[in-house]
Amino acid sequence: MEFTVKNAPVAGQRSACIVVAVSGARRPGDSAAALDKAAGGTIVNVLKRGDMKPGAGNTLWLYDVKGVACERILLVDCGEDKELADTAFRKVVRGMATALRGAAVKDALCCLAEIPVRDRDTAWKVRQIVEATADTLYRFEHGPDKKETRGRLNRLHINVNDAADVRPAREAVRVGKAVNTGVELAKNLGNLPPNVCTPSHLASEARRIAAGDERLRVKVLQEKDMARLKMGALLAVARGSRQPPQLIELAWNGGRRNAAPLVLVGKGITFDSGGISIKPAAAMDEMKYDMCGAASVLGAIAAIAQLKLPINVVALVPTCENLPDGNATKPGDVVTTLSGKTVEILNTDAEGRLILCDTLTYGERFKPAAVVDVATLTGACVIALGKHAAGLLGNDADLVGELRQAGEDTGDRAWELPLWDDYQEQLKSNFADMSNVGGREAGTITAACFLARFAEKYPWAHLDIAGVAWRSGNAKGATGRPVPLLVEFLMKRGKRH
Repeated sequence: MEFTVKNAPVAGQRSACIVVAVSGARRPGDSAAALDKAAGGTIVNVLKRGDMKPGAGNTLWLYDVKGVACERILLVDCGEDKELADTAFRKVVRGMATALRGAAVKDALCCLAEIPVRDRDTAWKVRQIVEATADTLYRFEHGPDKKETRGRLNRLHINVNDAADVRPAREAVRVGKAVNTGVELAKNLGNLPPNVCTPSHLASEARRIAAGDERLRVKVLQEKDMARLKMGALLAVARGSRQPPQLIELAWNGGRRNAAPLVLVGKGITFDSGGISIKPAAAMDEMKYDMCGAASVLGAIAAIAQLKLPINVVALVPTCENLPDGNATKPGDVVTTLSGKTVEILNTDAEGRLILCDTLTYGERFKPAAVVDVATLTGACVIALGKHAAGLLGNDADLVGELRQAGEDTGDRAWELPLWDDYQEQLKSNFADMSNVGGREAGTITAACFLARFAEKYPWAHLDIAGVAWRSGNAKGATGRPVPLLVEFLMKRGKRH
């Protein structure tokens, strides 16, 4: 989908549709007022009749309005507040996109960037329009609705009222489109069936991302390579599957040659049955989404390559299946990790931390400036934070603060949980250096405490995305989160160089 920026009077614009804001379903905004004047008061008269239901994001279509060059006018309610909060503005944009998705409209002119948003400039609003619109209009290409006629919109012009805002608005469009590239990639990978999106498929996708760009480098470690390195934890998880495990290394070299890279680690369990500690049957199909951490870091690399960020970033993706088998790891087994530390596996369904711990140790060889791992790690995080925020923990306050702020700026929010030494006591084992679970209490925190033992040599943060990586029910599908957060974080880091 194409997005462009305009700076022009709206009344004379020819378009299949012009989208304008009204306040509280009663008062027209600036662009709506201009159209109303050209139309001899038609818009105000319609609003006075009360046909438009009040509420931010609600919409009303007007057709063939005399005195106006466009075919349709879409009124979008922006609520009663003089200035909107970030979340309210995104709700307004999603209301617009939902209405456009159901209409036979190929192009539209959006005037929502004129809405006042608290502490946000026009460029920020334009980027939100680009990202929220694309997210709302997304359709999984392999799904049953791939041939539907809905969602015909292929071009959105975004109008800005001040000519001085045109250049920053165009840059915002460029950034938003790159984020959309990463989000769509992450969604598509997550939504693929698990018999298609195997560890080998993720490796092939990494090679595709790297193809044709000399600043992207890809390397894939096979099972024999991991055995040689003595990655006992990662290999233990893969033992029950016929799909060979992979460790994908996708590097973007956009910064100075010797500059320390940022390392992103994405959990890539392409299907998680729980292993011998098998999960309940209900909703087990959704365990194909257990690779959404992997999908998000691959999406982030694709986005920053499109943006050509002046920064070095390495994405590490440990990927395998977790299945029960005669050769599968059993509760009570003890494995030796790449670090040399031993782990007693009390629950084979706590497998994500096992593939991540070896990868965190592997990441030391890059002498990273910082490491961020992203994983659908614990159901406890869904209980704690629901579907709204990712869990955020780490050993470096500045890094955690950067990630949290990136989430606030993009609406892809994360919330910090404590990583106190008190919780480490729950990981004690009589037979190894640690167990892989710490009991029912504080499950998200003890999982991060486990990972922290393998991330002591660099600044590290952990994003538990179990609650935000996909939606269930009728709207089932991957969300692409936390690609927006990661790209924003990397952009800000890139500006330091």
